[in-house]
Amino acid sequence: MAHDINKLWEQDKAHFIHPFTDFSVFDKEGCDIITESHGEYVFDGKGNKYLDGIAGLWCVNIGHGRREMGQVMAEQAERMAYYSPFNNLSNVPAIELSTKLAELAPSNLNHVFYSCGGSVANDTTIRIVHYYFNQLGQTDKKIIISRNNGYHGTTYVSATLTGIESNNWGFDTTDQFVHHVKEANCYRRPAGMSEAEYCDYLVEDFESSIKALGGKEKVAAFIAEPIMGAGGVLVAPEGYHRRIYDVCKKYGMLYISDEVVTAFGRLGHFFASEAVFGIQPDIINCAKGLTSGYIPLGATLLSDEIYAVISKPQRDGAVFSTGFTYSGHPVACAAALKNIEIMERENICANVQDVGPYLEAQLKTLLDLPIVGDVRGSHFMMCIESVADKNTKALLPMEANVGKRIAEQCQKRGLIVRPIAHLNVLSPPLIWNRETVDLVVGILRQSILATLESLIDDGHYQA
Repeated sequence: MAHDINKLWEQDKAHFIHPFTDFSVFDKEGCDIITESHGEYVFDGKGNKYLDGIAGLWCVNIGHGRREMGQVMAEQAERMAYYSPFNNLSNVPAIELSTKLAELAPSNLNHVFYSCGGSVANDTTIRIVHYYFNQLGQTDKKIIISRNNGYHGTTYVSATLTGIESNNWGFDTTDQFVHHVKEANCYRRPAGMSEAEYCDYLVEDFESSIKALGGKEKVAAFIAEPIMGAGGVLVAPEGYHRRIYDVCKKYGMLYISDEVVTAFGRLGHFFASEAVFGIQPDIINCAKGLTSGYIPLGATLLSDEIYAVISKPQRDGAVFSTGFTYSGHPVACAAALKNIEIMERENICANVQDVGPYLEAQLKTLLDLPIVGDVRGSHFMMCIESVADKNTKALLPMEANVGKRIAEQCQKRGLIVRPIAHLNVLSPPLIWNRETVDLVVGILRQSILATLESLIDDGHYQA
């Protein structure tokens, strides 16, 4: 299908409000319009071809343009596109997907509540947590602890959970029951502190915060990404999550694992909390890779223990009065089932376990470049941090836009990476092989060197 790209470019600026957009730039430059996607590549309206280094947005795990994904959605839409999940009604794909997720998740997470994405899944989770403690008669137990630089979404409560300060500039939040503690940033830990000592420091800070907030009587839950995503792909020190989990249990708190990014293969497992970090959360939230981004779907997985409490009516004739028109949407659930089938059939998690360490090792070869301060992450979730000085870890000035410069240089060379201030994130489709990794790392090296030249020319960096 032919498109008038120039016309679409104008219409896009006139009518489409894009997420996370600098409108002062957007009004002048508009957007590149992606018109096709196949496998590990996307194509823009001008005929340019790009390796997708971010899997859309952490999500197109099985790769683009899978015909069988389109077919199963079309077949389900023809059979039954939608019917209400209310009024004691259900549908086959939602039932089958719930059963499959219970099979894949840690052993006691056997109950699934559906939403339309990660933000809403996290928002819903907090509502359920508060309801759970109300049902137990612990009505003062409301405080949720999140982490600085954690990302949990942009709906009202999930935006409050999000600890990235700039995300909420100009927006209101509901801070009365959310408290943030220190993030686990090993690259920027206090000078002279070993990683083990840093872990002790973070755990002690966490427990001190719980005590200061009212302890067992007031603090309801802790929410964390197994590896922080948009906050900088921050990998906590070894043992951190298990020790934080143990503190939560000590104070009667629920542990919420936000696996919107890490679930469905990004770290080499369908769920990372137990398989990678050795914890069995009370709640896991997922989205993104659940359908590989082919259609919106979010899910909140609840433990048997939580379900036993919330499934008892709070009064005669009362219902569990939360949910959405599209909870357990049959087309979305059918897509998720097919996505999981493809992942299992093609051993995609095994590919990540094999190629992921190679991606990590090859990206670390970029550390010889003058502005590359850190390369971190795990498997198919990686980040490059640029600095002005490797010894002090001082950042380049904000106006240098180093992350954006590197991303633009990469795009010129046929690779899309994500800029976040002084960071560049890679979260590719999980089908990459070693040859693709070598191509990507070569492009990154050329792009960072070109960026270095431009920074010197513009007076932002001195060799």
